[in-house]
Amino acid sequence: MPICATCLLDSLPEHAVRWGHACESADSGLLYFTDGSSATYDLLVGADGAESRVRALLTDARPAHTGQNVVELGIPDIDRTHPDLAAMVGRGNYWVLGNGRSLSAQRNGDGRVRIYLSFYNTAEDWFATIGIPFGDPAAARVRLIELFTGWDSRFTALIAACDDTVLPRSITSLPVGLTWPSRPGVTLLGDAAHLMPPVGQGANMALLDGALLGLALAAHPDDFPAAVKEYEREMFERTSAAGRQSAHVQEILTSPDASQKMLAFFQPG
Repeated sequence: MPICATCLLDSLPEHAVRWGHACESADSGLLYFTDGSSATYDLLVGADGAESRVRALLTDARPAHTGQNVVELGIPDIDRTHPDLAAMVGRGNYWVLGNGRSLSAQRNGDGRVRIYLSFYNTAEDWFATIGIPFGDPAAARVRLIELFTGWDSRFTALIAACDDTVLPRSITSLPVGLTWPSRPGVTLLGDAAHLMPPVGQGANMALLDGALLGLALAAHPDDFPAAVKEYEREMFERTSAAGRQSAHVQEILTSPDASQKMLAFFQPG
């Protein structure tokens, strides 16, 4: 567990977190858990991600497939095991774009590099038809390298160096600018509220959501409805702008000349 999460948990009163209570559904004032138990609540914050079970209390909006399917892989301890690839990736993020596909590499704090292989303009059932044997990681890597035939061997070497983590990710998003009438006792944050394509905005917005909701509750400790309204008013405006930018970057990535457009996107002015 990351040390930041440990510090946060240690700061809470004993028994504030109840492990093993996955939320199955919610209605007005009551939570239902998968173990058959239930609990009442005064304020329900849906921070339960893309497939939020809390979202339905506030809006009928559902995530829709973006046309992007991703395979996540990883290289552990890359500096020791593959120093040549480590030097190529560098200390931050590494991107290669082209022909409706992309390869990105992301440094993690534990020495692992996560590899994301993205396939754009693909159907929601693409994984069922493309023939990647996810149950056989070695064969899956071979198939993935085939899907990048024609790419420089330096890039496919990143795929070959990965361990047995081979995970399919079907990318969905919520409508940009989604709002809902404020409801006392219930709100959302993070992907539950404003699921975006994974281009760098979603996690940042979620962290701000949590901080600003906390500040609103601290400012109105005896008035949850006022705190929720204050938080949602700011959150809607901020995440709508972030969602528009994320949609723009996603449009660049799916275009035939993605590399040129992405270079232009990062040019000053």
